[in-house]
Parts: sequence; structure tokens; C-alpha cells
Amino acid sequence: MVLERGCVQVYTGNGKGKTTAALGLALRAVGRGLKVCMFQFIKGGGRYGEHLAAEKLAPQLTIIQTGRPGWVNTKDITEDRRIAQEAFTQAAELLDSGEFDIFICDEINGAVGFGLIDVNQVLELIAGKPEKTELVLTGRNAHQLVIDASDLVTEMQEIKHYYKAGVPARTGIEM
Repeated sequence: MVLERGCVQVYTGNGKGKTTAALGLALRAVGRGLKVCMFQFIKGGGRYGEHLAAEKLAPQLTIIQTGRPGWVNTKDITEDRRIAQEAFTQAAELLDSGEFDIFICDEINGAVGFGLIDVNQVLELIAGKPEKTELVLTGRNAHQLVIDASDLVTEMQEIKHYYKAGVPARTGIEM
């Protein structure tokens, strides 16, 4: 199966579920025989449940994890920026290859927000994507220019979160 037209989707907002929504789309697509790549920015370190699932669904689902272990060093982003720029180059090459029907740039909006990737780079990625490839961009605080250049934008809004009541991230739910 090949998509007749690839659109650009954005999942953003301060609520939980942006990556999860993208993974749901990936699962649905793999079930229909499409090939999916999820390229994760600023998510280095641990192996999450989605990585274990991707191993079982390979080669239809590929997940590439990039970034330092831990979180972005907001006091000095030099190293995080270098890693993100290298990752962006790799992601752009993979997207351009046309190998994937759906290409997910997980947390790319966050990488823009932290100053690791320039919004113009993302706009070039959108403009240059293969016509029949669906491009999905996730992460908080999507830039208005990215929103304007997209076909679908969903904002996840936090109403209530158990983390604030002291419930830590749980295996199989958040990781």
C-alpha cells in the first residue's frame, strides 16, 4: 500500500499523549502494511516500551533514538545542540530517501523550543518531504510557523495529571 497524498500532522500541547498518539498512528499504519520510522529527538538514554515493540515489528517499524541521556542542559545547550543538529541531518536524509510511508519526528518541537534546531530547518523539512510521505511532528510548544505549514494540528491539554499527586513514571505507561 502507498499513500496517495502525505500530509503534515502536529501533536503539541502541555498534556500527556503526543508521542503516544504518534505511536498509535504508527501501529495502525504498520497494520495496513505501511513502513514507519519514528525519529526521536532529545530522548537519549533509556529504552522505552516503544523500542521493544519496534523490535518485534521490524522492519515495518523503525525507531531511532537520539540525544544525551537525561534531559537538555538548559544552562549550556552547546552539546545538546550539536547532537540535535547531527540527528536532524540524519532524519532529513532518511525522510528524503522515500523509504518510509510515515515519518515521525518525535519531540522535534521541543528541540526547536530549546534552541537546538532552528524553526526554518523544520519548515524546510516540511517543504521538502516526499509527496506521498506522511510527516508527523510532536512536542510541546509547536512554533506558529510550523502550525501554519501543517495540515492537521492537535493540541493535548493537561487537565489533571497523576504525576502532580506523586505518581512517578510507570513502565508500560510512560516508558
